Amino acid sequence: VQLQACGGGLVQAGGSLRLSCGSSAYTFRNYVVGWFRQAPGKDREFVAVTDKVGLSPMYGDSVKGRFMISRDNDKNTVHLQMNNLKPEDTAAYFCAASYRYSSHESLYTYWGQGTQVTVSS
Repeated sequence: VQLQACGGGLVQAGGSLRLSCGSSAYTFRNYVVGWFRQAPGKDREFVAVTDKVGLSPMYGDSVKGRFMISRDNDKNTVHLQMNNLKPEDTAAYFCAASYRYSSHESLYTYWGQGTQVTVSS
C-alpha cells in the first residue's frame, strides 16, 4: 500500500498543525497506521498509532495530551492533529502501515515519505 503524508510546515511555538496520511489503496482500512518522527542526528521516534477502525489510540510520552490521531476509512485518511507545538517537535514526520498494532517501527511494512515540521521558538 502506498502512503502519502502531507501537512507539514513552519509554525511558531504554541501553534498547531494537522498532518494527513492518505492512500488510494482499497485495502487501507485493513492496516494499523502509525506516525513516527525523526529529527536530524536522532533515532526515529514513535509518535502515535491508531487501530484499523480508528479506536485505541496510543501516543508517545513526549506528545501525550498535545497530539491526537484520528482516522476516516471512508476517505482512506489518517490525521495527526498537533497542538501546543514545541521546538523539540521539529522533525520529519512519517506515516506507516502495519498488520500489527504496535509502537515499534520494525513492525511497520509500508512507509510514506516524510513531511517536515519546523517549530520556531
